[in-house]
Amino acid sequence: MMTKKAQSWRELGLKEKIGQLFICGFDGCRPTPEIARLIAEYGIGGVVYFRRNLRDARQVASLSAELQELAAVPLWTAIDQEGGMVVRLEEGVTVMPGAMAIGAAGDPELAYEAARRSGAELKAVGINMNLAPCLDVNNNPDNPVIGVRSYGENPSAVALLGVKALQGYQDSGVAAVAKHFPGHGDTAADSHFELPVVPHGRERLDEVELLPFRAAIAAGVDAIMTAHVVFPAYEPDHIPATLSRRILTGLLRERLGYRGVVVTDCLEMNAIAETIGVAKGAVEAVKGGADLVLVSHRLDRQLAALEAVHDAVLAGEIPLSRIDEAVERVWLLKERRGLIRQSGSGSAPQRTEAAGAEVRSAAQETAIRISEAAVTVVKGGERLPLDRGGRTLVVWAEPRVSTEVVEVIEQECTLAAALKDEGYAAEETRIGSTRRKARLPPRLARPRRPTRSCSSPMTRHFRPARLR
Repeated sequence: MMTKKAQSWRELGLKEKIGQLFICGFDGCRPTPEIARLIAEYGIGGVVYFRRNLRDARQVASLSAELQELAAVPLWTAIDQEGGMVVRLEEGVTVMPGAMAIGAAGDPELAYEAARRSGAELKAVGINMNLAPCLDVNNNPDNPVIGVRSYGENPSAVALLGVKALQGYQDSGVAAVAKHFPGHGDTAADSHFELPVVPHGRERLDEVELLPFRAAIAAGVDAIMTAHVVFPAYEPDHIPATLSRRILTGLLRERLGYRGVVVTDCLEMNAIAETIGVAKGAVEAVKGGADLVLVSHRLDRQLAALEAVHDAVLAGEIPLSRIDEAVERVWLLKERRGLIRQSGSGSAPQRTEAAGAEVRSAAQETAIRISEAAVTVVKGGERLPLDRGGRTLVVWAEPRVSTEVVEVIEQECTLAAALKDEGYAAEETRIGSTRRKARLPPRLARPRRPTRSCSSPMTRHFRPARLR
C-alpha cells in the first residue's frame, strides 16, 4: 500500500504497477469500502461510472473529488457518455444526440462541437476519460449491439466523424477511447451474451473495419478499446481480439503503428466471463498487449483478476517488461491529460464542479443544431408537413435488452408524445429491438405503456431515449 503521492511510475512496487493497469466499477453514489480497498491496497488506475453511481452533476463532482482523495496516483474516472441512447449522466449535463444522428447530420464540425462541449461538461464534474467514440461501421442489419451507436455504414464517413469526435473530447481535456477494435459492426451476436465472429478476409477488413481506426491512430487518439470478437483472418486459434497477441500486438501495434493506450472492453461480459473467465482473461489480455483492463462490477472478480496478473508475473508468464511498458503508457497519458504534473512534482489538482450556465447553454444549442440537421426523410416527403387534422401513426423502436453490463433503457419521450404535445392526432405502435417476421398489425396499436408529456424547452427536438 502506498501512503505518499507517487511522482513517477518507477516509484511503484509490482503490486501498484499492476493496479495501475485496472479500471474497476462499484455500487453506490459515494465511495464504498470495496472501491476504497481497491484504491488503497492495490492502487488501481481508475474507476468506471454507471448510472448506479450518478444522480446529478454536483453529486458526480463530489464523488470524483472523494475518490481522487483516496488515491496515491490520480485516477481515471471513466464513463460511457456516447450520446443518444448510451449515456450514464444526464442531470446537470447535456445529452448530445447519438452517433447515428450525427451521421445523418453529416457535418464534421458538428461532430467536433458535440464532443468538445460534452467533454467540457464531463471534465467540470471530474470525469477525465470518455469511452467514446464508437468507430464501428454499421454494415450488418442483424447487429444487436451497435446500431445507432455507429456513425453509419460508410467507413470513410465513420472515420471522418469519429476523428472529429475524438479530437473534440481531447481538446476539452478528456481522454478519448475509440472502440471497438478491430470492429464490432458486422456481427450478428452481442458480446455481452456470447462470443461473436467476423469471418471476412484481410482485404475486406482493411477496407471497412480497420479504416476508421487507421484514421484515429493517424489523428493521435489517446486510447483504443478492444472488441470481444473473433477475427479468424488475424487470429486462426479462435481467440477474441481482447486476448489475442496477434491482434493487439501484431496488428494494432506492429502493422498499424499504434503507440497509445489499449483498453479492454469489460471482461465481465459473457464473451470472456463465461468462456476463459475474468481472471485468466485479464492475464491473457495483458500478456497480449492490453494496457488497461476493465472489470466493471463484481469485487470477487476484480480481486481475482488483480491477483492472477500478479501471480503470472511472479511465475514468469508475463514478463516484468510488459508490465513496465503498459504502466508507462498509462502514466504518460495521465500526464498528457493533466492528471499528473509532467514535472514530476506531484499530483495535479482536481477541479470538480458542476458546469456553468454558459457552458451548458452552448452545449444545448449544439444539441439542438444536430437534432434539426439529423432529421431525414427517407420517402413520403410529399406528405410533409403533417396534417394536423389527419391521423399519424408513429412506429417506435423500443429497446428491451438488459444485462448486468447494459443498463435498462427507459424512454421518457417518444415522437408520438411530442407530436401530441404539438396538437397532432398521433398514435403509436412499438416494436422491439430484434427483428420480427410478422408484419406490423393493420390497425393502430396502443402503446405498451403510457408515455410522458414532452413539455420542455426542447419539446420539438424530441429528446433521445435514455440509458439507465
